Amino acid sequence: MEQPSWVLGRGLSQLRRGAAVLAVVASAVLGTAAGTYPGAASAQPSDFRAAEVPTEQGPPQPDHLAAAWYQKQHPRVVPTGTNDFGCTPDAERPRPVILAHGTDSSAYSDYSAIAPRLAAAGFCVFALNYGGAPGALSYGTEDLRASGWQLAAFVDQVLAATGAAQVDLVGFSQGANVTRYYTNKLGGAPNVGRWVGLASPSYGGVMYGLVPIAQAIPGVLQVFERVTSLAAVQQAQGSPVMTELNAGGDTVPGPEYITVGSRVDEMIQPFGNIALHGPNARNITLQDLCAADLTGHFHLVYDPFVQDLLIGVLDPDNAPEPVCTPVPLGTGIPQVVIAGNS
Repeated sequence: MEQPSWVLGRGLSQLRRGAAVLAVVASAVLGTAAGTYPGAASAQPSDFRAAEVPTEQGPPQPDHLAAAWYQKQHPRVVPTGTNDFGCTPDAERPRPVILAHGTDSSAYSDYSAIAPRLAAAGFCVFALNYGGAPGALSYGTEDLRASGWQLAAFVDQVLAATGAAQVDLVGFSQGANVTRYYTNKLGGAPNVGRWVGLASPSYGGVMYGLVPIAQAIPGVLQVFERVTSLAAVQQAQGSPVMTELNAGGDTVPGPEYITVGSRVDEMIQPFGNIALHGPNARNITLQDLCAADLTGHFHLVYDPFVQDLLIGVLDPDNAPEPVCTPVPLGTGIPQVVIAGNS
């Protein structure tokens, strides 16, 4: 649901407005029933394939477009300060932070700015490229539940390397659903201290009412899956995957759950579908803290206010004071469009 976002990275022309609207709808929220994977008590799927864990360090970038251009020249890059398996958490920040990217994206594309800031703040930071076919340059396109198993294996790897008892999980867009699937459905909760969803499609969306229309037309979902990806179309309001994810409650005992969302999110509509419900859930709305910041879905991970806010969520005792500055509506969309079609 981001750049290389649900649609844009699939090569659909954003200049053809009608096609673009339908494609965005599909990638953001359409759902389809996919193959079922085992629950927490079962072994990994028989076709399990480990996620890619890049280690080539890349510099911070100002937006998705700059990150995408750099990654084209350095396909296996990861943000500065990320995936140092010799990192030892300190007493103030005892939990390593694992970052999960969004749909049709990568760890570098979504976190080239946030990850270096977390590392500079003293966190051990890790990130994986999940949900990609062998040899892929873009990730987060395959079955969301299989991606949850990839994350589970990566969490085990990070815990073993760092000696930590738990991790904190940060997921952007689809990454929020993948990390919550691991936490809630694959038995990962004991390993998680905090779960943070940035622009989390917690309940999918209806994209201004267009999704129900598309869902009512036989064959439309299959078409959208072909032109976007399976992971993209699994995240509609009411889809089988979203229903499974939220069955039995949005949260499970143990971890603290925090969502950070924008009222003007371009992809997750209605806005209320971002929030989680439960005694251990907290929902933060960007505009409640900084009304002038009209950052939406695509720019959220590159917004300095959100970056400061995330550091404060992960380390409340050493939180920077976020500086509220105006951000125009639609910021980041042109960069995502160009990145997805170049």
